[in-house]
Amino acid sequence: MTVSRRKLLAMSVPLVMAASGAQALAQSAAGPTATINQFYVPLLQIMKEGRHTPFQQRYQTLAPAVDQAFDLQGILRVSVGAYWSSVPPAQQQALLSVFRAFTIANYVSNFHAYKGRVISVSPTTRAVGAQQIVSTTITKPQRDPLRIDYVMRNESAGWKVVDVLLDGTISRVAVQRSDFASLVTKGDASQLIATLKSKVSTLSNGAITV
Repeated sequence: MTVSRRKLLAMSVPLVMAASGAQALAQSAAGPTATINQFYVPLLQIMKEGRHTPFQQRYQTLAPAVDQAFDLQGILRVSVGAYWSSVPPAQQQALLSVFRAFTIANYVSNFHAYKGRVISVSPTTRAVGAQQIVSTTITKPQRDPLRIDYVMRNESAGWKVVDVLLDGTISRVAVQRSDFASLVTKGDASQLIATLKSKVSTLSNGAITV
């Protein structure tokens, strides 16, 4: 499976840990690093299952992990930008639903095979104000390592991902905000909702509808 850096950024990101490390990662103590470690466990599972397992089944396997690891509402709000507060509550909820589906479908569509990729999660974090940065490195034989950092915030439900930094510097939220800018107007996110629905259908080959 070939995954470009652009795709990694758009998807929010990870690959996989070695299979032998999955159990240890799942048992990590609570904290920002544990949130990332635990996310890789079901991600590894769906990669090992591959395309012979129905898309919808892999989607359902990964969905709870995405909900647990990411502050999807916070990411969406910042990605939409200044117009978010002007969007009617019903549209905000519809947009959040389709954004969640888009995020999950992106992972399932792109991570459909396990080919020995190994991810290293740094046991230490660095503070940036009230946030913590968890650094990870993805390696593949005969390829340069890819660095992906997760910006974490301690919320009422625990440590959540609020941004992803490709190569330690390129913000996924900033890129997404640029992509969304032309699809949202004051008081109306219908075009963005329609666009994301279409992407979900394409990614899942019609298996997921929202």
